[in-house]
Parts: sequence; C-alpha cells; structure tokens
Amino acid sequence: MKIVRSRTFTAERAWGALDIANMNGITTRLHWTDQPYKWHVNDGEEVFAVLDGRVEMRYREAGVEHSTVLETGDVFHASIGTEHVAHPIGEARILVIESEGSV
Repeated sequence: MKIVRSRTFTAERAWGALDIANMNGITTRLHWTDQPYKWHVNDGEEVFAVLDGRVEMRYREAGVEHSTVLETGDVFHASIGTEHVAHPIGEARILVIESEGSV
C-alpha cells in the first residue's frame, strides 16, 4: 500500500519522477516540472493527468499543430502515434500512465 501526497512532491530536475506502480509493464509515475518536455511519440498509449498546475499541451494531427491548456484535473490521452509536447505554465505535477520504457 502507498499514499502519495502529490501537491508536496518536487524533483531535483524538471520532469523528475516518483515511480508509483508498475502493473504488468504499465507504469504510473508522478512527475514534477517547471520546464517544457520535448516533442515525442510514445511507444504505446499514454494517459497524462494534471494533478496540480496548468500545462499547455501541443500535439500534431495530420501534420497540423494544435494546442490546448490543461487545467488541474484535466486528462490528455495520447493514442499510438500522437506527436506531442507538454509546456507547463509555472510548476506542474502530472500523473503519467504509459508502457514501461516509453519516452
């Protein structure tokens, strides 16, 4: 059993993570960041839930870039092949569920 107080979690570097669970190759990790990530495509699907803060999520569909601001409580699902990048607006804490070893 584990209880995680996400609002108090910080990392030593942007996108530092606390591993919460690995369920048959699907990882659940809590990330802290105040810096953008990088454009990437995951090996599988990804669920990205903003637990604290705000995040501008940029993604490309058919080569066209889109952007939306995710508020605390919002969830972004990246299907296989979705190119995307997260830009926090200030500090953010994000729960990410994805295949083990994904980018």
